[in-house]
This record gives sequence, C-alpha cells and structure tokens, in this order.
Amino acid sequence: MKSTKIVTSFLVHNDKYLILKRSEKVKSMKGLWSGISGIIEGSEEPIYRAKREIFEETDITENKISLLKSGQQIRVDSPQYANHEWLIFPFLFSVQDPTITLNWENQEYRWISPLELTQYQTVPSLDKVLASLL
Repeated sequence: MKSTKIVTSFLVHNDKYLILKRSEKVKSMKGLWSGISGIIEGSEEPIYRAKREIFEETDITENKISLLKSGQQIRVDSPQYANHEWLIFPFLFSVQDPTITLNWENQEYRWISPLELTQYQTVPSLDKVLASLL
C-alpha cells in the first residue's frame, strides 16, 4: 500500500477553529472544507511543514502562532486512489489577532465551534483529526 504523509493543522482563536474551503484550482478534494493541510516532502519534520502551510495558506507568520497540541498520527484510506493511505499528522495552534489572507489553494474560510463541523462537507476524517486535538 502506498502512503502519503500529510499535516493538518487547526488554528484556534476565542474558542473558534479555522476551516478552509478548498478551491477549484487544487488537484484533489475540490470544494471540500479542511484544516490547513499539506504533503510532507522528503524527510521534513511534520511541525516544520505545518508552520509552512499555515503561512502559505493564511499568510499568518510563525511569530503569531503557538503550538497547543500535536496529535497522534492518524491513518485514513484515500477515497481517490485504490491501495493508498494518508498518514495525517495533526496540529493545533493558537493564534493572536488573526488576519487571514487566503492563497489560491482555498476560496473561503470560517471560524467555527467543533460541533458546527458536522454542518460542512469536509475532506475525509476531518472530524477525527480535530477530535484528536481536543
């Protein structure tokens, strides 16, 4: 089975969690809501990739976030590809005075409570990833 290592991060501010709606320009999971995610390249440390993706996707710099928790790796079968799995490394960061500037990968964002997540069409297992951090 082929594995792809991915980071998925959530930012929290005033007890609300940031989710992003993936744009039509991305390769996979178009139009679905997700955390801040990206593929871990080579031998990168997951925490390095998580901070880089936060900056790339929201324009929030490392000095404005604080790591609250890193969860255990979660294995998810890929719904797109046969014989493929994602190994997700979850992270939760607090953010002070968040000003979000989206890049091309996402088209919309929302600050929600964890219970509101069920109202959104999300990437697979996003609820499990967030629950692992709460």
